Amino acid sequence: MKSSLLMNFSLDKENKKIKVEREFAAPVASVWAAWTESKILDQWWAPKPWQAKTKKMNFAEGGYWLYAMVGPDGTEHYARADYKSINSLKSFSAQDAFCDPDGNLNLTFPRSTWTNNFSTSSDTTLVSIEIQYDKLEDLETIIEMGFKEGFTAALENLDELFQS
Repeated sequence: MKSSLLMNFSLDKENKKIKVEREFAAPVASVWAAWTESKILDQWWAPKPWQAKTKKMNFAEGGYWLYAMVGPDGTEHYARADYKSINSLKSFSAQDAFCDPDGNLNLTFPRSTWTNNFSTSSDTTLVSIEIQYDKLEDLETIIEMGFKEGFTAALENLDELFQS
């Protein structure tokens, strides 16, 4: 990651939210595509040495993204993002959950609602992400599972993709 690019990660425990601000040295159309097209998501979403593998994606309101995080030993952990709202090149929101390979939700793990906002300046794009949980315990569980480290590594993968 270029040291001059913004990266903020904060917990708002009072409101049960994770907030991430991440700047990329790329135009908004490229950053938007990286977040909304499965072929590009699969290249950066998983922290190395893991890989993301899309099983199904319909980026539309009411659609969803079903994908696996595949470990180096071939272990697959599935997740699903159900798209709630989309404002092209500006924002989208989705409800995220762990699931089985067929997309059936695993309700023993916390669900969250992601809201991603995209803004641009002369030569960078800022993605502001707010992840809302129903309970503080859910947020704390995700943090204990290594979310901050894993998501930060994935965002660095995206940075590398824009530099190549």
